[in-house]
Amino acid sequence: MARESRNNNPLSEHAGERRGRRLTRSFFMRDAITVARELIGAVLVRRHRGKTYRARVVETEAYVGPHDLACHAAKGRTGRTETMFLAGGRAYVYFIYGMYDILNIVTGKKDDPQAVLIRAAEPLDGWEANLSGPGKLTRALHITLADNRADVTHGDLYFLKRTREPRIIATPRIGVDYARHWKDELLRFIDADSHAVSGPKNKK
Repeated sequence: MARESRNNNPLSEHAGERRGRRLTRSFFMRDAITVARELIGAVLVRRHRGKTYRARVVETEAYVGPHDLACHAAKGRTGRTETMFLAGGRAYVYFIYGMYDILNIVTGKKDDPQAVLIRAAEPLDGWEANLSGPGKLTRALHITLADNRADVTHGDLYFLKRTREPRIIATPRIGVDYARHWKDELLRFIDADSHAVSGPKNKK
């Protein structure tokens, strides 16, 4: 959980906006692999109860459709996965292990279910929080199931364009050993220079 103390100084909404350009619908309308890679270095912004929290994304995973056996859409269109079938730019939040809300961003065209998992980020602006894991990230940023289907191109949860090019490494995804050959696909992207990633930096 993020520590909200006098030492924390989340920026106001307007100050945050001045530091970067908000990512628009067209950014998310592309395939999950492209979006997952280009979200590395982008700034995730969360407004909650009068405060604005910003964190630089350092780890993502791409889930590329029903043929991807690690993707929720591989099990078909259900009440849980319905959000994935929307057009790109929506938050897909689900509950896992009885304790974590997990943030994904839907990508691509409507009815082509792809998504990017936001696995880790680095807190900005003097805010102290451990964001090195998808469950830790959502707890610190106050992201819950109530944010499922939220439009991340406006509102209280959105992204700002990265201002520098990170050094990106692609590795296999984490925790998808059940997905047969898909467990070996290099669909996890990390900032190679970040200490906040949630798992190994080496390829298999």
